[in-house]
Amino acid sequence: MSDDAPDSLIPYDEIVQEALRAVVGRVLREVKKDGLPGEHHFYITFKTRAPGVDIPDHLIARFPDEMTIVLQNRYWDLKVDDDRFEVGLSFNQISSMLHIPFAAITSFVDPAVDFALQFHVEEIENAVDVHEPAGNDGDKAELEVVDDGSNVVTVDFGKKK
Repeated sequence: MSDDAPDSLIPYDEIVQEALRAVVGRVLREVKKDGLPGEHHFYITFKTRAPGVDIPDHLIARFPDEMTIVLQNRYWDLKVDDDRFEVGLSFNQISSMLHIPFAAITSFVDPAVDFALQFHVEEIENAVDVHEPAGNDGDKAELEVVDDGSNVVTVDFGKKK
């Protein structure tokens, strides 16, 4: 037997990524309906220049590649569709509406219960590798996702070239 796995003609990695992104959609739909229960809150990281992302220019200037938003105390107008969500947040006291496709999300974390999902997003040409923490109003918490056997799910099907 060979140690190398054969190339699959079934796109398992894409199917699994799509299914896990559906988890994010379902959770956000429940939050839209019932609000955030208990101590739950979310850190959602996404590629700011991914197709379909619609955020204000001042945020793209500040976060040219990737940004993390926090859904906890101060958010409004959460809307969830099959392939995207919209939410209002305040950045340095400037209200902003963000439209984020699930395909642009690179991680979804609920630190209240040590739950995390990480996703692969295709790189955007001419993207800059600069990342600053989000400037949401309120407490600034640092996010560190550690694969320590907790409820962290990472999907990485290395593609052969």
